[in-house]
Amino acid sequence: MGKYEKLAHDIVSNVGGKSNVISLTHCITRLRFKLRDESMANDDVLKNMDGVVTVMKSGGQYQVVIGNHVPDVYADVLPLIGQEEGAAQTEEAPSGSLFNRFIDIISGIFQPILGIMAACGMVKGLNALFVAIGLYSDTCGGYLILNAIGDGLFNFLPLFLGYTAAKKFNLKPMIGLVIGAIMCYPSIQGSALSAGSEALYTLFEGTMFESAVYTNFFGIPLIAMDYTGTVIPVIFVVYFASKCEKFFKKFIPDLVKFFFVPMLTLLVAIPAGLLLIGPLASFASTLIAEAVMTVRNFSPMLAGAIVGLTWQILVIFGLHWGFIPVYINNIMTNGYDNVMMPFFACTFATSAVVLAIFFKTKNRQMKEMALPNFISGIFGVTEPAIYGILLPLKKPFIISCIAGGIGGGFYGAFNFRKFMMGGMGIFEFPAMIEPDGSMGNLLVAISGVILTMIIAFAATMVLYREEDGTEDASVSVSAGSDEPGCAKPDGIVRKIEIASPIKGKILKLETIHDDAFASGALGMGAAVLPEKGEVYAPADGVITTLFPTLHAIGMETDEGAELLIHIGLDTVQLEGKGFEAVIHQGDRVKKGQLMVKFDMNFIKAQGYCLETPVIVVNTDDYLEVAGSMEQNVAVGGKLITIVK
Repeated sequence: MGKYEKLAHDIVSNVGGKSNVISLTHCITRLRFKLRDESMANDDVLKNMDGVVTVMKSGGQYQVVIGNHVPDVYADVLPLIGQEEGAAQTEEAPSGSLFNRFIDIISGIFQPILGIMAACGMVKGLNALFVAIGLYSDTCGGYLILNAIGDGLFNFLPLFLGYTAAKKFNLKPMIGLVIGAIMCYPSIQGSALSAGSEALYTLFEGTMFESAVYTNFFGIPLIAMDYTGTVIPVIFVVYFASKCEKFFKKFIPDLVKFFFVPMLTLLVAIPAGLLLIGPLASFASTLIAEAVMTVRNFSPMLAGAIVGLTWQILVIFGLHWGFIPVYINNIMTNGYDNVMMPFFACTFATSAVVLAIFFKTKNRQMKEMALPNFISGIFGVTEPAIYGILLPLKKPFIISCIAGGIGGGFYGAFNFRKFMMGGMGIFEFPAMIEPDGSMGNLLVAISGVILTMIIAFAATMVLYREEDGTEDASVSVSAGSDEPGCAKPDGIVRKIEIASPIKGKILKLETIHDDAFASGALGMGAAVLPEKGEVYAPADGVITTLFPTLHAIGMETDEGAELLIHIGLDTVQLEGKGFEAVIHQGDRVKKGQLMVKFDMNFIKAQGYCLETPVIVVNTDDYLEVAGSMEQNVAVGGKLITIVK
């Protein structure tokens, strides 16, 4: 039973029941219902319900304001209305440039299976390691079962990608799964078509796209392709199928839509996929691989150095997702990847820099962060170290990039390869054992790690210096108060000043055009009418919440203040359009660090108010929370004073 199950039942009942709910999403404080008939909702009952702050109606949505535990209530409401999490998605294309949309698509498709891919790859790598050291043979039953665990996902990768791509493209997930299964169907694979038969003819003979044709589809040549284990073809076929489904839904009668839409979608998408889309996608993969290898053949060392030098920068901006298909495609088609693998050095460069900071820093808080981040980096998870330590300190991040570039150059020069997907950090080593069991490539891997870590550690110890005043990290605090009766039991009153995250005009919270914020029910603070579309960290702390639509940021300062920065009013409905985040949830930020950019002209053109509340969510923990009395404020200027 969920923690908020009773509250969820009461909410659903009073919005008119399951049948009155078209869809449900949530933002950082509110459940956002789309109802068939808003008059069926019991506004007064909901407003007076324990656990509900208020009810609002805006933009065609019926908003039940909950507070900062809205995700938990949302999770308990979903099963009551028969909606799966993430089911309510827009059919509009993601915003931003074509490249940013591509990155968004790739990350959305691969993220759900990366964990299980790593797990299966580790099993496969360890199985190969145990055979190589003679623990058992590759003919025993134990090997066969472990190999099945390791190989199953990769052999039938189109099934998994078909499912995740369908969810990304708003196609029914089961149709995506069926498309993946069809593309793995044994009798249509190129190896099956060519077995024991002569080619009818060859297309594109003498080129890199040379393809044998063994059969046809009602006179149209079917190019012999093996799709098991491939990446790109199924994604494009599913995308095409999503357009087909949308088209057929427009005119198929509701009475027969349940089975006619998927039938027609498959009848159109699969022939088009196997006859045209799949081969073209495969040819595109070949072209990309040839282009990348041409660059690499010019200088393997230079290519490796570039990968190692830039990988962490790509990670920061999420651009590394664009290269994941190249890495997977190389392993699945060539049996190894030696193009992207030089990034392996970056993991250990980051870890070594953090370890050096652990020994050099006098900042107790930094020292406490460094050791666990070093350990997580060794295991392949470097984001906490990058965002929490290296980026804020700047120079250590530059050192780690340079060390990663040197290690990447070493790997490029020695043709370092990875033969199986899976594993992270030190758990990737088994996947670097050559298929014949020889250890030469593994020795290159280990040598590169040692070289990279020595360079990164030594450079940090020599070049990094803590700036004056960083030994004691603290928020600006002043003592004293003129308010009688406000002192704590120990007689000491402290004031914590929260800086403005935005440049603009200061507004009293109670004057803004949103009853939930204006009433102070969600917390006290102030609001800013922005003059520039940039949001900066108002204090040192940790990003506890970055809503997927990027319109709201939750953070906890080092002094324990829980802040909510809500960019504009009702801007969750823009679904991320006009917003760009440069931080991630879980990041540690420094006061004055850029967090989010937003397009003021676009947001205003869409009809949304830019008034930006900045509130202290845990107001009840303090004696007083007061907004500044000034009219205008610059980034970093005093916006809120907290008395504790």
